Amino acid sequence: MLELDEALKRLERIDPRQSRIVELRYFGGLTEEETAEVMNISPRTVKREWAVARAWLYAELTQKRP
Repeated sequence: MLELDEALKRLERIDPRQSRIVELRYFGGLTEEETAEVMNISPRTVKREWAVARAWLYAELTQKRP
């Protein structure tokens, strides 16, 4: 879990909106529509940003670190 927390902090520095979407979707359990409403953005934007954030987190968590 420490690695996930560190990756989320890095994501927040890089893209705060994607970080917020991860918080709402993953930790908050909100749907795309609910997340869109909370953030005042379209559900399509949430869907796209959620996919990008998940891919980025996956890459961060699976890459080997020295």
